[in-house]
Amino acid sequence: MRISVFGLGYVGSVSAACLAARGHQVIGIDANPDKVALIASGKAPVVEERIGELTAEVVRSGALRATTDVDEAIAGSDVSLICVGTPSAPNGSLSTVYLERVAEQIGRALAARSPDEPRHTVVFRSTMLPGTCEELLVPILSKASQLTPGIDFGVAVNPEFLREGTSVRDFYEPPKTVIGELDEESGATVAALYEGLPGEVFRVPVTVAEMTKYVDNTFHAVKIGFANEIGAVCRALGLDSHQVMDVFLADRKLNVSPAYLRPGFAFGGSCLPKDLRGLVYAARRADVSVPMLSNVLPSNEEHLRRAFELIASYGKRKIGLFGLSFKPGTDDLRESPLVELAERLLGKGYDLRIYDANVSLSRLMGANRAYIEGRLPHLGELLTNSATDVLDHAEICVAGCADTDVLTALDKAGPDQVIIDLIRLPDAAVRRARPGYVGLGW
Repeated sequence: MRISVFGLGYVGSVSAACLAARGHQVIGIDANPDKVALIASGKAPVVEERIGELTAEVVRSGALRATTDVDEAIAGSDVSLICVGTPSAPNGSLSTVYLERVAEQIGRALAARSPDEPRHTVVFRSTMLPGTCEELLVPILSKASQLTPGIDFGVAVNPEFLREGTSVRDFYEPPKTVIGELDEESGATVAALYEGLPGEVFRVPVTVAEMTKYVDNTFHAVKIGFANEIGAVCRALGLDSHQVMDVFLADRKLNVSPAYLRPGFAFGGSCLPKDLRGLVYAARRADVSVPMLSNVLPSNEEHLRRAFELIASYGKRKIGLFGLSFKPGTDDLRESPLVELAERLLGKGYDLRIYDANVSLSRLMGANRAYIEGRLPHLGELLTNSATDVLDHAEICVAGCADTDVLTALDKAGPDQVIIDLIRLPDAAVRRARPGYVGLGW
């Protein structure tokens, strides 16, 4: 393909050189003439492993050249990759001034192209918040070009996952390729750029693609913060933190895996809250500040509050709660967030009925029974052994489990009944089309 790359910083210069090495004809564009001059002389404008040799090779072969002229670049390409910076302000807000400027320049250049030329596709690789592309940049492109996006020209978002220091290697060995497509043809054009590279390809809505980079980097930051706080606690307790983490990392089933990484309801049970409190207490006793670990339980409490406020927002009083134990397949009610939710609803005077196939008051024993008698002493009056009875009672159905009988009952919900899904029920994408369905985090 004929590709123009706007912005010759780390992402742009690496993308330009690597795409040129894959056989594409690439033009690099930057407002800084020094960067353009470096590329023209076969030198990379950044210091990166392998980028110097790769740049020299593709410039020598004629596969990569550079210019400051936007019109020339657009006239000589069919795909534009936008790799300009989106610097952050101290409050976290992003500056989109460079994106807006490039979008307007490209739009004007597109207006000058002949209608007989192939459709041009504009691909944003810059990191930007969801909605930036469709709500800000596409209108700028459309206004400046007087063309229709998705028809006269293509638009896509293609976030990069290149780490400084290993970006060339990451380009050729990506963990995944994410393509947010305004239309199917735009997505196919971008996918062709990376054909043959490893990693799963995700073709998703534009806003989903914009969000993925933030999720990745935020999780990386969370992991580093978690490891460092564990290290501080271990050191204070006289432990080798790396030995501890070697054991932690050996668990690929729960610890380093997709487990617990799907949005749902708050966590609970007899282990997670207790052990988290215990570790934070140990850190406090050792005079070690662990702000991340200290705020996990408040974060969990906030998620429970969101569920309660969502229910309250409908102004209906008859509530049917499907599920009570802290997770499916058990009757353990200790520190169950569903018990806490039920307690709040009762405290605010809601008319509540509960169904959980695994919970029978007559079978509860020991600490489990003592816990529920302290939190919901009138549970026997609220529990029913029929999911249908709860459905018949409810103006709002709160789904906290996905047992077969619960799914069967919810499928019979009437058009006036609200279904609040706390756990993402099976076929949630289909259920979202149903009037009255709302997911807690999706």
